[in-house]
Amino acid sequence: MKEISLLLIHLLTAVAKLLGPGGVKGIIAENLLLKQQLLVVCRPRQRAPNLFPADRFLLGFFSLFLRPGRIAKTAVSMRPSTLLRFHDYLVRRKYRALYSPHRRGKPGPKGPSQELIHAIVELKRRNSRFGYPRIARIISKTFGIEIDRNVVRRVLAKYYHPEDRGDRPSWLTFIGHMKDSLWSVDLFRCESITLKSHWVMVVMDQFTRRIIGFAVHAGNVNGMILCQMFNKVIAGKSPPRYLSSDNDPLFEYHRWQANLRVLEVDEIKAVPEVPVSHPFVERLIGTVRREYLDHILFWNTVDLERKLDEFKHYYNHERVHASLGGDTPAEVAGESKISLVKIDDFQWQTHCRGLVQLPIAA
Repeated sequence: MKEISLLLIHLLTAVAKLLGPGGVKGIIAENLLLKQQLLVVCRPRQRAPNLFPADRFLLGFFSLFLRPGRIAKTAVSMRPSTLLRFHDYLVRRKYRALYSPHRRGKPGPKGPSQELIHAIVELKRRNSRFGYPRIARIISKTFGIEIDRNVVRRVLAKYYHPEDRGDRPSWLTFIGHMKDSLWSVDLFRCESITLKSHWVMVVMDQFTRRIIGFAVHAGNVNGMILCQMFNKVIAGKSPPRYLSSDNDPLFEYHRWQANLRVLEVDEIKAVPEVPVSHPFVERLIGTVRREYLDHILFWNTVDLERKLDEFKHYYNHERVHASLGGDTPAEVAGESKISLVKIDDFQWQTHCRGLVQLPIAA
């Protein structure tokens, strides 16, 4: 409505300029101008006449039909500065209409597209534990769009408003250049839905951060059980040249040492009472707990093994890693390659039984 009113005003002004001042139209305009001034003067007031926008427009419009010498004689209730300001306003509007760009919008960078904003918000909504760096890496890896984590932060601050944000633990990235054919092994314990303790052995490749496998045992672990668990993990695979372990008494069993000698694997011990000397597998155990085991329940050994195998596939083939430059362990190992997805044509795929949802090609 405002634009239509301004258009009509400019149209009337242009017609008045084309007609020009003087003649019968000048006399009519002068009479109308005086009558309008009388109406303004007769209004109730304390000090100065009350001029409304309509009054200013009519007074200025009628003055266009008067000769310059008649304007000073008919200007009874308005000052010359009013006409000057009105003229200045018309001049600015003229040049703005002539030289301003036709496309209206705010200057400066336009920011991310609506498709990218939707993808970021949906990725966060479906995976509330993901932080800004990981979301940026997933977007970059999936869609081939380079995006900074600060852009993700600003988008989520504006468009993402969850009811319960939950906990978002900070990540400590350990970047190390390790020698290939170096694996790490460690044990951790978890409880079933019936509160029965299960020991889980995890073996990972430190060079690619790839999970080699899990082995589960319900009950206490001794030297023979420890060897059986390790042999089950590496079954069908070539054993590494070196194996890193901590100073847990379980790894001091004679059967364990003899099993490594048979496999021709040299064991490298971590520095006693220094957890950071064995960082990668320790962090992997924390990742398994925070992202998976703390959010599911299991019944028995078979159920836990099946669920850990699902997490292993997600961790190796789908989960991006900061220490690997945003790649997955399977890509570093040369096992797979994630293809780019179009930002305007994709769908969501669930992993780990719906705990994680990632975009894939439609």
